[in-house]
Amino acid sequence: MAAKKKAATFESALEELEQLVERLESGDLPLDEALSDFERGVKLTRECQKKLASAEQKVKVLMEENGQVQELPFDAADDFAGDAE
Repeated sequence: MAAKKKAATFESALEELEQLVERLESGDLPLDEALSDFERGVKLTRECQKKLASAEQKVKVLMEENGQVQELPFDAADDFAGDAE
């Protein structure tokens, strides 16, 4: 029985995507390889988008106060770190 492949982390998916982009931009790939790399890139892009959306949802849940979501810009997160001190 084959083991199920572990899901890639956001960082590893992004790194692979960057490598694919570099290969495609080089213009040295045969058409079949370029198409295969492009298809893989589309899949990785969708995976990254899903992971980002999931992370955004988790942040919103964590920021919930009194039943209301309080959305803050990322730089405001530094203000919360200061409150903990």
